[in-house]
Amino acid sequence: MDEERINMSLLKSSFLSDRQWAIVASIFMMATSAMGPGFLTQTAVFTVKLGAAFGFAILVSILIDYVVQQNIWRVVTLTQMRASDIANKAIPGSGYLLAFLVILGGFFFSIGNIAGAALGLNALFGLDTKWGGILSGALAILIFASRKATLAMDKSMIVLGLLKIILIIIVAVIVMPPVGQAVHQTFAPDQIDFAIITTIVGGTVGGYICYAGAHRLLDKGAVGPENIDEVAKAATKGIIVVGIMRYVLFLAFLGVVVSGANIDLTSHDANPAAQAFQYAAGTFGFKLFGLIFWAAGISSTIGAAYTSVSFFNVFKKNLTPKQNNYTTITFIALALLLYVLLGATPAGLLIFVGGFNGLVLPIGLTIFVYVAACRKDLMGNYNYPKWLLILGGLTCLLTWWMGYMSFTTVFNYLTKL
Repeated sequence: MDEERINMSLLKSSFLSDRQWAIVASIFMMATSAMGPGFLTQTAVFTVKLGAAFGFAILVSILIDYVVQQNIWRVVTLTQMRASDIANKAIPGSGYLLAFLVILGGFFFSIGNIAGAALGLNALFGLDTKWGGILSGALAILIFASRKATLAMDKSMIVLGLLKIILIIIVAVIVMPPVGQAVHQTFAPDQIDFAIITTIVGGTVGGYICYAGAHRLLDKGAVGPENIDEVAKAATKGIIVVGIMRYVLFLAFLGVVVSGANIDLTSHDANPAAQAFQYAAGTFGFKLFGLIFWAAGISSTIGAAYTSVSFFNVFKKNLTPKQNNYTTITFIALALLLYVLLGATPAGLLIFVGGFNGLVLPIGLTIFVYVAACRKDLMGNYNYPKWLLILGGLTCLLTWWMGYMSFTTVFNYLTKL
């Protein structure tokens, strides 16, 4: 413990306290988890389909994300328990169900994230995707195998997150998108596609993603009523970071689409994101795509593994940090093994995972809103903001409807197996 404190003091700036450093690490854990290869691909595909009107879907996802993260970060901070333990306290047995769903969804997401990192290395160096996946998975494993695993993970998430932001901004500047048209369509869209909104929300808020930052705060000790105001501000800052990243990425793809690029969405091996980046800046753009995709894949692999394994504690209490690291390494190794055996990640698998996460979100959010509204005893009798409860309740209803849409997607996928 003393060694970790020394390491953290070396890493953080002199003007950051331990609590503030914990919050910065949590923000980037959430932000990088929400911007994986799946989201990059979805944004490319949906921008081609909807054009500037896709900005409205981005806006809705950000608003839903805000309500979800504010509620989850607050309740975890106040109860000082992991999400699955909170659920079990509120509704006995529900925590096991929530943990099972998050772990399963996180595992399949990890396979897709490793595949995304492999595609990135293929674009950068022409490396075979199987070997690219092995190298990327091995890097993630090495981070958790490190004697300073906590420090290595936090540094990796911050560096990779900043790298993605910078590279995406570079692409957006190169293509010079029609910003005015995009802003207008964001607030007054010509068309609205709720199926697309459901998919985006499931892929950026659902499953393990909404718990990533909250559990990192818990592990860092930034908990209790004395930290609640700072935690709430941090959640807002995290959503702002994620929102900017999502919208700038959308603008980058929109600039390519309006320029008349012919993006292939029909071929089995089509890669819309790669096509868009290559069209925008030729070989340089294709290499940028590779670097962004690799950074998204490896950071999301780390985030998915860390957050999913944090739910294992509901089945086996008091895991030591070393046991947690070993479990995380095993989790990544199994996902990597399945990726290698599959040879690639089928598109159907990604559809299944997106739909599956759409089912997880309403279950967890409903439990958390119930705790906030009816179980003050778990939160030290904290006076929870009524406006946030109302927004949380309305978002619950919306996500249950989205969950129904996701269930239809999952059911259709399973019937075709």
